[in-house]
Amino acid sequence: MLKLISGLAAVCMTASLTLQSGPALSAYPEKPIRIIMPYAAGGSGDIILRMVQPGLEKRLGQTIIIEYKTGAAGNIGVQEVIKSPADGHTLLFGPTNNFVINQFLFKNLGFDPLQALVPATFVADTPYLLITNDAVPAKNFTEFTAYAKANPGKLNYGSPGAATVPHLSGYMLSELMGAQMTHVPYRGSQPGLQALLANNIQMLIHSYGLLVPHIASGKIRPLAVGANERLKAAPNLPTTAEIGIPPGVLLGNWWALAAPKGTDTAAVNRISQDLRSVFSEPDLQKKYAEQGWITGGTTPAETLDRMRQEAPAWKAIVEKTGAKAD
Repeated sequence: MLKLISGLAAVCMTASLTLQSGPALSAYPEKPIRIIMPYAAGGSGDIILRMVQPGLEKRLGQTIIIEYKTGAAGNIGVQEVIKSPADGHTLLFGPTNNFVINQFLFKNLGFDPLQALVPATFVADTPYLLITNDAVPAKNFTEFTAYAKANPGKLNYGSPGAATVPHLSGYMLSELMGAQMTHVPYRGSQPGLQALLANNIQMLIHSYGLLVPHIASGKIRPLAVGANERLKAAPNLPTTAEIGIPPGVLLGNWWALAAPKGTDTAAVNRISQDLRSVFSEPDLQKKYAEQGWITGGTTPAETLDRMRQEAPAWKAIVEKTGAKAD
Protein backbone atom coordinates (compact mmCIF):
# COMPACT_ATOMS: atom_id res chain seq x y z
CA MET A 1 0.00 0.00 0.00
CA LEU A 2 2.82 2.39 0.87
CA LYS A 3 4.44 1.67 -2.50
CA LEU A 4 1.13 2.45 -4.26
CA ILE A 5 0.67 5.73 -2.41
CA SER A 6 4.28 6.65 -3.11
CA GLY A 7 3.81 5.90 -6.78
CA LEU A 8 0.65 8.00 -7.01
CA ALA A 9 2.41 10.89 -5.30
CA ALA A 10 5.23 10.70 -7.81
CA VAL A 11 2.77 10.75 -10.72
CA CYS A 12 0.92 13.75 -9.26
CA MET A 13 4.19 15.62 -8.72
CA THR A 14 5.28 14.91 -12.30
CA ALA A 15 1.91 16.12 -13.67
CA SER A 16 2.17 19.26 -11.54
CA LEU A 17 5.66 20.00 -12.85
CA THR A 18 4.51 19.40 -16.41
CA LEU A 19 1.61 21.85 -16.05
CA GLN A 20 3.82 24.48 -14.48
CA SER A 21 6.55 24.22 -17.07
CA GLY A 22 4.20 24.33 -20.11
CA PRO A 23 3.44 27.58 -21.98
CA ALA A 24 0.84 29.75 -20.25
CA LEU A 25 -2.32 30.34 -22.25
CA SER A 26 -2.92 34.03 -22.89
CA ALA A 27 -5.93 35.84 -24.31
CA TYR A 28 -5.75 37.54 -27.71
CA PRO A 29 -4.40 40.11 -28.32
CA GLU A 30 -1.05 39.80 -26.57
CA LYS A 31 0.59 42.91 -28.04
CA PRO A 32 -0.18 45.99 -30.16
CA ILE A 33 -2.01 45.29 -33.41
CA ARG A 34 -0.57 46.50 -36.69
CA ILE A 35 -3.12 47.44 -39.35
CA ILE A 36 -1.77 47.85 -42.87
CA MET A 37 -3.47 50.53 -44.97
CA PRO A 38 -2.43 49.93 -48.62
CA TYR A 39 -3.07 53.55 -49.62
CA ALA A 40 -1.80 56.97 -48.62
CA ALA A 41 -2.93 58.75 -45.48
CA GLY A 42 -5.74 61.28 -45.64
CA GLY A 43 -8.20 59.45 -47.88
CA SER A 44 -11.68 58.28 -46.94
CA GLY A 45 -10.40 54.85 -45.87
CA ASP A 46 -7.90 56.44 -43.50
CA ILE A 47 -10.64 58.58 -41.98
CA ILE A 48 -12.92 55.55 -41.56
CA LEU A 49 -10.22 53.56 -39.81
CA ARG A 50 -9.27 56.39 -37.48
CA MET A 51 -12.92 56.85 -36.49
CA VAL A 52 -13.17 53.28 -35.20
CA GLN A 53 -9.61 53.08 -33.86
CA PRO A 54 -10.25 54.52 -30.34
CA GLY A 55 -13.25 52.29 -29.67
CA LEU A 56 -11.51 49.20 -30.99
CA GLU A 57 -8.38 49.88 -28.94
CA LYS A 58 -10.51 50.24 -25.81
CA ARG A 59 -12.23 46.90 -26.37
CA LEU A 60 -9.12 45.00 -27.41
CA GLY A 61 -7.01 46.50 -24.64
CA GLN A 62 -4.13 47.10 -27.04
CA THR A 63 -2.74 49.93 -29.14
CA ILE A 64 -3.48 49.89 -32.86
CA ILE A 65 -0.61 51.00 -35.09
CA ILE A 66 -1.60 52.09 -38.61
CA GLU A 67 1.05 51.62 -41.28
CA TYR A 68 0.76 52.91 -44.85
CA LYS A 69 2.17 50.56 -47.49
CA THR A 70 1.23 52.10 -50.83
CA GLY A 71 1.79 51.10 -54.43
CA ALA A 72 0.49 48.85 -57.21
CA ALA A 73 -3.17 49.67 -56.56
CA GLY A 74 -2.81 48.50 -52.97
CA ASN A 75 -1.22 45.16 -53.83
CA ILE A 76 2.04 45.93 -52.04
CA GLY A 77 0.24 46.44 -48.74
CA VAL A 78 -1.85 43.31 -49.25
CA GLN A 79 1.26 41.22 -49.86
CA GLU A 80 2.81 42.62 -46.68
CA VAL A 81 -0.12 41.24 -44.69
CA ILE A 82 -0.20 37.90 -46.51
CA LYS A 83 3.48 37.33 -45.64
CA SER A 84 3.03 38.34 -41.98
CA PRO A 85 2.68 35.83 -39.12
CA ALA A 86 -0.88 34.51 -38.87
CA ASP A 87 -1.22 35.41 -35.20
CA GLY A 88 -3.92 38.07 -35.49
CA HIS A 89 -1.53 40.93 -34.74
CA THR A 90 -1.17 42.08 -38.36
CA LEU A 91 -4.35 42.97 -40.24
CA LEU A 92 -5.27 44.43 -43.62
CA PHE A 93 -7.69 47.32 -43.97
CA GLY A 94 -8.58 47.47 -47.64
CA PRO A 95 -11.35 48.46 -50.07
CA THR A 96 -13.28 46.58 -52.73
CA ASN A 97 -10.38 46.61 -55.18
CA ASN A 98 -8.03 44.63 -52.96
CA PHE A 99 -10.48 41.84 -52.22
CA VAL A 100 -12.58 41.31 -55.35
CA ILE A 101 -11.35 43.45 -58.28
CA ASN A 102 -7.56 43.50 -58.57
CA GLN A 103 -7.33 39.78 -59.20
CA PHE A 104 -9.10 40.42 -62.53
CA LEU A 105 -7.05 43.50 -63.40
CA PHE A 106 -3.52 42.19 -62.83
CA LYS A 107 -2.40 39.23 -64.92
CA ASN A 108 0.37 38.28 -62.50
CA LEU A 109 -1.10 39.19 -59.14
CA GLY A 110 0.35 36.02 -57.64
CA PHE A 111 -2.38 35.35 -55.09
CA ASP A 112 -6.13 34.94 -54.69
CA PRO A 113 -7.19 37.47 -52.01
CA LEU A 114 -10.04 35.31 -50.75
CA GLN A 115 -7.70 32.33 -50.39
CA ALA A 116 -4.72 34.18 -48.92
CA LEU A 117 -6.73 36.28 -46.46
CA VAL A 118 -9.37 35.65 -43.81
CA PRO A 119 -11.95 38.47 -43.88
CA ALA A 120 -13.11 39.51 -40.40
CA THR A 121 -15.76 42.15 -41.03
CA PHE A 122 -16.91 45.01 -43.22
CA VAL A 123 -16.09 48.30 -41.56
CA ALA A 124 -17.99 50.67 -43.85
CA ASP A 125 -19.95 50.86 -47.06
CA THR A 126 -19.28 54.13 -48.87
CA PRO A 127 -21.93 54.86 -51.50
CA TYR A 128 -20.73 56.99 -54.39
CA LEU A 129 -22.39 60.08 -55.79
CA LEU A 130 -22.62 61.15 -59.42
CA ILE A 131 -21.58 64.79 -59.47
CA THR A 132 -21.02 67.50 -62.07
CA ASN A 133 -19.69 71.03 -61.71
CA ASP A 134 -21.54 74.33 -62.05
CA ALA A 135 -20.21 74.80 -65.60
CA VAL A 136 -22.39 71.92 -66.81
CA PRO A 137 -25.85 73.26 -67.79
CA ALA A 138 -27.81 70.42 -66.21
CA LYS A 139 -29.74 70.32 -62.95
CA ASN A 140 -30.64 66.62 -63.00
CA PHE A 141 -29.60 63.35 -64.60
CA THR A 142 -32.06 63.64 -67.50
CA GLU A 143 -30.69 67.05 -68.45
CA PHE A 144 -27.11 65.84 -68.02
CA THR A 145 -27.76 62.87 -70.30
CA ALA A 146 -29.20 65.16 -72.98
CA TYR A 147 -26.23 67.53 -72.67
CA ALA A 148 -23.70 64.68 -72.83
CA LYS A 149 -25.37 63.16 -75.90
CA ALA A 150 -25.31 66.55 -77.61
CA ASN A 151 -21.56 66.81 -76.94
CA PRO A 152 -20.15 63.33 -77.66
CA GLY A 153 -16.46 63.00 -76.91
CA LYS A 154 -16.24 66.51 -75.47
CA LEU A 155 -16.74 65.75 -71.78
CA ASN A 156 -14.24 64.27 -69.33
CA TYR A 157 -14.76 62.27 -66.18
CA GLY A 158 -12.18 61.71 -63.46
CA SER A 159 -11.29 58.98 -61.03
CA PRO A 160 -8.74 58.36 -58.23
CA GLY A 161 -6.92 55.96 -60.54
CA ALA A 162 -7.27 53.54 -63.43
CA ALA A 163 -9.49 50.51 -62.76
CA THR A 164 -10.83 51.88 -59.47
CA VAL A 165 -14.55 51.64 -58.69
CA PRO A 166 -15.16 55.29 -59.76
CA HIS A 167 -13.36 54.62 -63.07
CA LEU A 168 -15.45 51.53 -63.83
CA SER A 169 -18.66 53.30 -62.77
CA GLY A 170 -17.81 56.36 -64.87
CA TYR A 171 -17.18 54.17 -67.90
CA MET A 172 -20.54 52.44 -67.54
CA LEU A 173 -22.36 55.72 -67.00
CA SER A 174 -20.77 57.16 -70.14
CA GLU A 175 -21.88 54.07 -72.06
CA LEU A 176 -25.39 54.34 -70.63
CA MET A 177 -25.68 57.97 -71.67
CA GLY A 178 -24.04 57.47 -75.07
CA ALA A 179 -21.67 60.29 -74.13
CA GLN A 180 -18.25 58.90 -75.19
CA MET A 181 -16.66 60.73 -72.27
CA THR A 182 -12.89 60.58 -71.79
CA HIS A 183 -11.49 59.08 -68.61
CA VAL A 184 -8.84 61.12 -66.76
CA PRO A 185 -7.17 59.22 -63.89
CA TYR A 186 -5.71 61.10 -60.92
CA ARG A 187 -3.59 60.02 -57.97
CA GLY A 188 -6.29 59.99 -55.35
CA SER A 189 -9.68 61.54 -54.74
CA GLN A 190 -8.61 65.07 -53.84
CA PRO A 191 -6.84 65.84 -57.17
CA GLY A 192 -9.92 64.62 -59.04
CA LEU A 193 -12.16 66.86 -56.99
CA GLN A 194 -9.91 69.86 -57.65
CA ALA A 195 -10.01 69.04 -61.37
CA LEU A 196 -13.81 69.04 -61.25
CA LEU A 197 -13.85 72.42 -59.53
CA ALA A 198 -11.48 73.78 -62.21
CA ASN A 199 -13.69 72.30 -64.98
CA ASN A 200 -10.86 70.15 -66.29
CA ILE A 201 -13.34 67.32 -65.91
CA GLN A 202 -17.11 67.61 -65.96
CA MET A 203 -18.14 64.47 -64.05
CA LEU A 204 -16.79 62.68 -61.02
CA ILE A 205 -17.85 59.66 -58.96
CA HIS A 206 -17.08 60.44 -55.33
CA SER A 207 -18.16 59.71 -51.75
CA TYR A 208 -20.22 62.29 -49.91
CA GLY A 209 -18.10 63.57 -47.00
CA LEU A 210 -15.46 65.63 -48.81
CA LEU A 211 -18.08 67.13 -51.13
CA VAL A 212 -20.17 68.88 -48.48
CA PRO A 213 -18.59 72.38 -48.56
CA HIS A 214 -18.51 72.44 -52.36
CA ILE A 215 -22.14 71.32 -52.63
CA ALA A 216 -23.10 74.06 -50.16
CA SER A 217 -21.25 76.68 -52.22
CA GLY A 218 -22.92 75.56 -55.44
CA LYS A 219 -19.59 74.78 -57.11
CA ILE A 220 -20.61 71.17 -57.71
CA ARG A 221 -23.98 69.51 -58.20
CA PRO A 222 -24.83 65.99 -57.00
CA LEU A 223 -27.30 64.20 -59.30
CA ALA A 224 -27.72 60.80 -57.62
CA VAL A 225 -26.35 58.41 -55.03
CA GLY A 226 -25.68 54.76 -55.70
CA ALA A 227 -27.41 53.38 -52.61
CA ASN A 228 -30.52 51.38 -51.79
CA GLU A 229 -31.98 54.34 -49.94
CA ARG A 230 -31.35 58.06 -49.68
CA LEU A 231 -28.54 59.25 -47.45
CA LYS A 232 -29.56 60.62 -44.07
CA ALA A 233 -27.12 63.47 -44.62
CA ALA A 234 -28.63 64.33 -48.04
CA PRO A 235 -32.32 63.37 -47.95
CA ASN A 236 -33.15 65.40 -51.07
CA LEU A 237 -30.64 63.55 -53.24
CA PRO A 238 -32.34 60.76 -55.24
CA THR A 239 -30.97 57.26 -55.50
CA THR A 240 -29.97 55.84 -58.87
CA ALA A 241 -33.07 53.64 -58.89
CA GLU A 242 -35.29 56.71 -58.50
CA ILE A 243 -33.84 58.40 -61.58
CA GLY A 244 -33.73 55.33 -63.79
CA ILE A 245 -30.06 54.30 -63.64
CA PRO A 246 -30.02 50.48 -63.77
CA PRO A 247 -28.41 48.42 -60.98
CA GLY A 248 -24.69 47.71 -61.39
CA VAL A 249 -23.82 51.04 -63.07
CA LEU A 250 -23.09 53.58 -60.32
CA LEU A 251 -21.29 51.28 -57.92
CA GLY A 252 -20.18 51.88 -54.35
CA ASN A 253 -17.08 51.02 -52.40
CA TRP A 254 -16.57 49.26 -49.10
CA TRP A 255 -13.75 48.75 -46.62
CA ALA A 256 -13.03 45.56 -44.71
CA LEU A 257 -10.59 44.14 -42.16
CA ALA A 258 -8.84 40.84 -42.82
CA ALA A 259 -6.05 38.69 -41.40
CA PRO A 260 -3.52 36.37 -43.07
CA LYS A 261 -4.65 32.84 -43.93
CA GLY A 262 -4.22 30.51 -40.96
CA THR A 263 -5.11 33.08 -38.31
CA ASP A 264 -6.91 31.55 -35.33
CA THR A 265 -10.69 31.72 -35.77
CA ALA A 266 -11.06 33.02 -32.22
CA ALA A 267 -8.90 36.06 -33.04
CA VAL A 268 -10.84 36.82 -36.22
CA ASN A 269 -14.14 36.50 -34.34
CA ARG A 270 -12.85 38.80 -31.59
CA ILE A 271 -12.10 41.55 -34.12
CA SER A 272 -15.54 41.17 -35.68
CA GLN A 273 -17.39 41.15 -32.36
CA ASP A 274 -15.53 44.13 -30.95
CA LEU A 275 -16.19 46.18 -34.05
CA ARG A 276 -19.91 45.40 -33.83
CA SER A 277 -19.74 46.77 -30.31
CA VAL A 278 -17.97 49.91 -31.57
CA PHE A 279 -20.71 50.47 -34.16
CA SER A 280 -23.35 50.47 -31.44
CA GLU A 281 -22.00 53.79 -30.15
CA PRO A 282 -24.44 56.63 -31.04
CA ASP A 283 -21.60 59.12 -31.52
CA LEU A 284 -19.92 56.91 -34.12
CA GLN A 285 -23.23 56.30 -35.88
CA LYS A 286 -23.72 60.05 -36.11
CA LYS A 287 -20.24 60.60 -37.55
CA TYR A 288 -20.78 57.89 -40.17
CA ALA A 289 -24.14 59.37 -41.18
CA GLU A 290 -22.62 62.83 -41.54
CA GLN A 291 -20.08 61.39 -43.99
CA GLY A 292 -22.69 59.43 -45.94
CA TRP A 293 -21.25 56.08 -44.85
CA ILE A 294 -23.00 52.93 -43.70
CA THR A 295 -21.62 51.09 -40.66
CA GLY A 296 -20.33 47.54 -41.04
CA GLY A 297 -20.09 44.89 -38.37
CA THR A 298 -20.71 41.68 -40.30
CA THR A 299 -19.55 38.29 -39.06
CA PRO A 300 -16.55 36.66 -40.74
CA ALA A 301 -18.87 34.19 -42.52
CA GLU A 302 -21.15 36.98 -43.78
CA THR A 303 -18.17 39.01 -44.95
CA LEU A 304 -16.61 36.16 -46.91
CA ASP A 305 -19.95 35.15 -48.41
CA ARG A 306 -20.63 38.65 -49.73
CA MET A 307 -17.14 38.96 -51.18
CA ARG A 308 -17.49 35.62 -52.95
CA GLN A 309 -20.82 36.72 -54.41
CA GLU A 310 -19.44 40.04 -55.65
CA ALA A 311 -16.24 38.70 -57.23
CA PRO A 312 -17.86 37.18 -60.40
CA ALA A 313 -19.87 40.39 -60.94
CA TRP A 314 -16.70 42.47 -60.81
CA LYS A 315 -14.98 40.07 -63.18
CA ALA A 316 -17.77 40.64 -65.70
CA ILE A 317 -17.52 44.42 -65.28
CA VAL A 318 -13.75 44.39 -65.79
CA GLU A 319 -14.13 42.28 -68.91
CA LYS A 320 -16.86 44.57 -70.26
CA THR A 321 -14.86 47.75 -69.70
CA GLY A 322 -11.56 46.27 -70.84
CA ALA A 323 -9.86 47.87 -67.84
CA LYS A 324 -6.30 46.80 -67.10
CA ALA A 325 -3.90 47.78 -64.36
CA ASP A 326 -0.65 46.07 -65.43
